[in-house]
Parts: sequence; C-alpha cells; structure tokens
Amino acid sequence: MLKPYILICPLLLSAASMKAQVMDFEKYDPVSTLVVPEHPLKKAKFPFIDVHNHQRGLGNGNLSGLLKDMDALNMKVMVNLSGGNGQGLKNMTDNIKAHAPKRFIVFANVDFNGIGEPGWTEKAVQRLAEDVKNGANGLKVFKNLGLSVKDNTGKRVPIDDPRLDAIWAKCGELKIPVLIHAADPQPFWGPEDNTNERWLELKTHPGRKRSDANPAPWQQIIDEEHRMFKKHPRTTFINAHFGWYANNLAHLGKLMDQMPNMYVEFGAVIAELGRQPKMARQFFEKYQDRILFGKDSWQPDEYGTYFRVLETADEYFPYHKKYHAFWRMYGMDLPDDILKKIYYKNALKIIPRIDKSLFE
Repeated sequence: MLKPYILICPLLLSAASMKAQVMDFEKYDPVSTLVVPEHPLKKAKFPFIDVHNHQRGLGNGNLSGLLKDMDALNMKVMVNLSGGNGQGLKNMTDNIKAHAPKRFIVFANVDFNGIGEPGWTEKAVQRLAEDVKNGANGLKVFKNLGLSVKDNTGKRVPIDDPRLDAIWAKCGELKIPVLIHAADPQPFWGPEDNTNERWLELKTHPGRKRSDANPAPWQQIIDEEHRMFKKHPRTTFINAHFGWYANNLAHLGKLMDQMPNMYVEFGAVIAELGRQPKMARQFFEKYQDRILFGKDSWQPDEYGTYFRVLETADEYFPYHKKYHAFWRMYGMDLPDDILKKIYYKNALKIIPRIDKSLFE
C-alpha cells in the first residue's frame, strides 16, 4: 500500500508548488539570461534641454535641490509646461529670476472656460500677450482641448475651432512655439481585450479608457489638430509624444513632410522608439532638425532609459515602467551631431530667450 502513496505524493507537492507560483502579470519580471554588452547611463553625453516637464512648485522657495538633480543628469534647461497664467505665472517667473534665471523656461496655459461668451477670444489673446511680457516663452495646450473642453452651450470644442484661431496666430506673431498634447494613444479607444497592447495600462489605469462616443473618435481628434497646424503655417507647433505616431514612423514622416511648421518630442514614447531601433534611427536621421528631447514626468531615475536608447547600441534592456511597455529596448546609437540637435540645438532654434552660453 506504500507504493501508490510514494508515487502520488510528489505529484501533490508539484501541484502545490505550481499553485504557489501563481502571480499577476505585472509582477512577472524574469531576469534575462542573455549575455550582451551593457552600457547603462545615468547622465546624458551632452547638455540637454527637456522641453516637456511639469513643475508646479517653481513659484516659491529656492530651487537648489531641483538644480542638483538636473546637474546630475546634465540637464541645463528644464521647460516647465505648467506655468498657468496671470499672477500665478508671474510669481513663477519672478521666483526663477531670483534663484535660477538661466535654468528654467516657462510656458503659459490658456484658460478655456467660457469659450463662446462675448469677448472671450479677445480676452484670451490679451492674457497670452501679457503672460509673454511676464516671462512666458511658449504656450502649452493640454489634452483637455479636444477631450473635455466645452463651450458656453455645453458642446465639445474641437481643436481646430475657429474661435481659437486668434490665439494660434498670436503665438506666431509673438514668435513663441505651441506645444500641444492631443488625444492619447490610439489603443485607448480600442477594445479592452487580449489583442490590445495597452491592456495592462488600461487595467491598472481604467480612467484612461476611451471610445468613439467618449468624447469622439481618435482619428477625428487627431485630424482636428492637423487641420489647425495647416491653418497656421506661420506658427511653430511642437507635437507632444510624437503625435501618438511613434508606432507608425512612416506615416509620421508623411505628416512631417506635409506640415513643415510641426516639430515633435518623444516624452513618454521612448519605449516605442526603443523597440524599432533601425526604423527609429532612419527617422531621426531624416528629421534630425525637427525632433526635441522631452520626458514628460519628473522622475530622475527614468532618464537613463532615454539616454540609453538615444546614445548606445545596447540590446534587449528593460524599460522603466512595465504598464507602458512589457517589451525590451534597443539603442539607436545616434551619432554625436544628431544627438546635439536632439539634446539642445533644435530647442534653441524655436524657444526664445534660452541662454545659449550654457551649451558652449
């Protein structure tokens, strides 16, 4: 009678062991056995300008702690896109002048409340002009335009709404760029199932799910943005997050050719570029004069992924945020002349009043 027991017991232990190994996909992070050259980076090869950052705490106090973190990365200038407007913006630019006048650039933001009311457009244009006098060097448009901004009758305001034309035209007149985030990644509009590459992100951040009725089809919102760019050829636009076409660089290239006033920055989409290093390098070579360095969130330990994708020829290294990308990265190994353009030269061309001596 012992023999069957001896045979069954290991099976029971094996089943129990397998049950103990059940885990969420988010926690599954196997260590690769691949042995290849590795060049992890914590500092950029050249000084750089981060054109996509958000620092709402620049309006008071000294900035020494932040500057120390920036220096460790070789970041010479941070562009704060969350400048607001009015007195809040002035407080921010005044504090920067007092503590670190060369290291921070501030973009203003439009308050879209009240669109459609008499005189709204004129007041918005006047407010923008005053913000620029008070130190704003550009305009940042958040994704709420096209998604949640409504006019005084409750209707969604499209990005190319004619009531906004005077604002974009004023930016061209003032020679300041407009950095705009339109919509979100297209898979947010797709079915939330096993075919969706962004399933994990939607599962962990359910508020990001969209649909054609919430508030409109993805392509419609993107087309509104592109019509606006074409309608204002004298205004320089920086399309945030590669315009959500980092996963379709051939199409993005066609858009770049159609709209010479459109630049792009790769905040939060370096994972798309890092999984297609050959295609991405070809794109960077062709459009090297119109690509800017952007990160989006201020997490100093995440910049190394960006440096490594841009600067090295490393293979199969991890991304820093699994719900964005469960795949591995590969380096583009960009030459120094292109790196310098991406890191600072292109930004110096289109963002006014950055101290060029920082990059000499």
